[in-house]
Amino acid sequence: MPKICTRCLLKDFSREDYERIIVEGIRALPADEVVPESVTSERLEVCKECEKINQGTCLACGCYVEIRAALKKGRCPYGKW
Repeated sequence: MPKICTRCLLKDFSREDYERIIVEGIRALPADEVVPESVTSERLEVCKECEKINQGTCLACGCYVEIRAALKKGRCPYGKW
């Protein structure tokens, strides 16, 4: 998995780099820690309606929502899923 710069802004990444980080980040997770794609999709639909999402990042906790939504232990900071 590529190292994610915690001090960079998403605008500093090209769209391809951002997508690569998310896709490779999820692929690098142990399979037993990842929910089925259908669960990830349901969670992301909720995230897309939240006022705390900004360019794929949760403003409440700072995570990449696509990665958090893919994790079994992932939780919405507001309890929406």
